[in-house]
Amino acid sequence: MGIIRVGIIGLGRMGMTHFSILNPRKDVEIVAVAESSGLIRSILGKYIPDIKLFEDYKELLDAGIVDAIIVCTPPNYHYPVIKMAGQRGIHVFSEKPFTTKSSEGSELSKDFIGKGLVNQVGYVNRYNDIFLKTREILESGIIGQVMRFSSEMYSATVIKPESGDGWRSSTKHGGGVVYEMASHSIDLVNFLIGKPDKVIGSVLSRVYSKNVDDIVSSTFTYKNGVAGTICVNWSDSSFRKPTNKIEIAGTEGKILADQHSLKIFLSSENPALNLIKGWNTFHITDIFRPVPFYVRGNEFTRQLYEFIDCIQGEANRNLCTFGDGVNTLQIIEAIFEDYYKNSTL
Repeated sequence: MGIIRVGIIGLGRMGMTHFSILNPRKDVEIVAVAESSGLIRSILGKYIPDIKLFEDYKELLDAGIVDAIIVCTPPNYHYPVIKMAGQRGIHVFSEKPFTTKSSEGSELSKDFIGKGLVNQVGYVNRYNDIFLKTREILESGIIGQVMRFSSEMYSATVIKPESGDGWRSSTKHGGGVVYEMASHSIDLVNFLIGKPDKVIGSVLSRVYSKNVDDIVSSTFTYKNGVAGTICVNWSDSSFRKPTNKIEIAGTEGKILADQHSLKIFLSSENPALNLIKGWNTFHITDIFRPVPFYVRGNEFTRQLYEFIDCIQGEANRNLCTFGDGVNTLQIIEAIFEDYYKNSTL
């Protein structure tokens, strides 16, 4: 396609991150931004005068000047933005969760597939070198049949009483620990283990938030006998940065992985993969693949570059489509349904 003209809808923290990652790429031109904050628009206009600025996303999409958009608005706005983009034949990368309802997500997924438009959701764990290596190890079968797993995520995001104002304090708008953080842990399970068949034993707890939950735990079960748990807490001040962890136990070994390291325990050595009996340890520096421009982590660059490569017809696959986003939304809804059903007993 030559130069891909990109617009960014919402220039908050993630919008600025995506702007900085894509801006140096030679086959991408960020031509427009839609942002409701007049202050941000004025700053952007001062330092990047050639970019077209819009207060309303509808004006940007109707201008006919973009081939693709990056959607970084609050989650409850994603559906109308993405739907309108699809109607105008525009490719979409959306921050997670890409809608707040799986039914809306399914509608969008079918629409974009039918129109041949590239669609991607920002679950960055799928692009992390450690978790990609974890999936490779699982697919090799060297730890045997998976039996149990636990997926955890911790951060010090909310560590003081909240006022309850803003979209992040409303589950309806996509706020709260389940939509904002647990979605990463759920998607990682879907990516590595597969989508669970049933959700049970869900518990939601508040620590500092007024209207949304700060901790969630749940159990996932599968028809083949596999079972696992998730536990996500964004009110844990012992963690300086958000941390994703997963432990997977198989009949022939075990995997312990986070964004930065991978430990593999094997019952017997595997010379073909140069793995010894017992513990094998890999760090991100041992296996990472360099990216052209680093911001926050290789995975952030890799996901956006894959989005552009898919538009250019150069990528072999899309690791996180709208369909994958729908699977995560369905599990989120199952957690809420399970919790509220049983909390009234």
